[in-house]
Amino acid sequence: MTESIPPSGEQVEITHGDQRAVVVEVGGAVRAYAVGDWEVLDGYGPDEMASGARGNALLPWPNRTRDGQYEFDGAKLQLALTEPANRNAIHGLARWVNWTVGERDEHRVAMRLRLHAQAGWPFLLDLQVAYALDDDGLTVTTTATNIGTQRCPFGSGAHPYLTVGTERIDEAILEAPGATWLPSDDRGIPTGREAVGGTEYDFLEARPVGDAVLDTGYADLRRDDDGRVRVRLSAPGGERSVALWLDGAYEYLMLFTGDSLPDEQRRRRALGVEPMTCAPNALQTGDGLRVLEPGESFTGSWGIGPSR
Repeated sequence: MTESIPPSGEQVEITHGDQRAVVVEVGGAVRAYAVGDWEVLDGYGPDEMASGARGNALLPWPNRTRDGQYEFDGAKLQLALTEPANRNAIHGLARWVNWTVGERDEHRVAMRLRLHAQAGWPFLLDLQVAYALDDDGLTVTTTATNIGTQRCPFGSGAHPYLTVGTERIDEAILEAPGATWLPSDDRGIPTGREAVGGTEYDFLEARPVGDAVLDTGYADLRRDDDGRVRVRLSAPGGERSVALWLDGAYEYLMLFTGDSLPDEQRRRRALGVEPMTCAPNALQTGDGLRVLEPGESFTGSWGIGPSR
């Protein structure tokens, strides 16, 4: 009998002390991350497909591109509409393809993908996402190199869902450093920028998530003294807390309470915290979009630091 293969392909487990993470072949994603009996990520099982972009690397652009259309260096390009209900191209091209395992040891694994030119994306990239565990938690480092002969637009993102063990995210205490939020239309495309002060989107000071409905982009991120941005989520009473940090490459983030997820049991169960190097719809607007010259590389890191 042929051995069955999990929907997410090869499973690679890394460990450090009582920490454990599982990285998978499909999408090069992180399927699970736990500290002892605490599942820090609301991920998915080995017998499941990733839903709601759980743990995905969002490459070579994060979030949405309206109508899947953009222009670059004089060419008009059309991407597949991977969010057909809203007529958008969403979360890049790498989520459902098979990545390969590069370097690997007990504490670290590097997943690799050569992203070839295709309809709507006439560029070539070598991609690597490395996951590493140490005493401080999980660090995720993304590297992209333009191996083509022409300039390449580029953005990087990720889509982990954090949980501190509360039944619903409403009870959790959130502190998020975005001083500006990005209002959006009913297709999830930003329509402007506004200060968070006096709005339901203001989490500059820690407070319960409550009934806030978030599928919200943030900019003007306030950084700590070490230059990192930190989104902090805590259980009531503080018995568990987690900080998701972004290095200087990531200038935007999304917060997502999951209200629109098709699986009702997943809604408001965890908080999607999405590091992004560029804003939603950046392929059209250029807002934060990078351009990699032939041979040029990008590297950026984010990570998760749990405490209990």
